Amino acid sequence: MANLPEKVSDLSWMIKWGYISKQYFGFSRAWIYQRLNGYDGNGNPCDFTEEQREKLKESLHDIARRIDEAADEL
Repeated sequence: MANLPEKVSDLSWMIKWGYISKQYFGFSRAWIYQRLNGYDGNGNPCDFTEEQREKLKESLHDIARRIDEAADEL
C-alpha cells in the first residue's frame, strides 16, 4: 500500500485537514496532521487504523459529492 501522505499530497493545499478531523472524526486538527505525517506529538510513529482510513476515504467522497452538487447548481 502506498504511503497515505503521498496519495493526498497534491490535495493538501485544497483541503482543510483540521475541518475533516473535527467534522468527521471528532478530533483536533493536530490529530490528523500527526497521522498524515506519521508521527505523534512525542515523535512516536502513528498511523490511521484501517477503520480510520475508510472513514477518511468516505469523508473525501462526501466533500467531493458536495462540491459536485454545488458546481451543478451554478
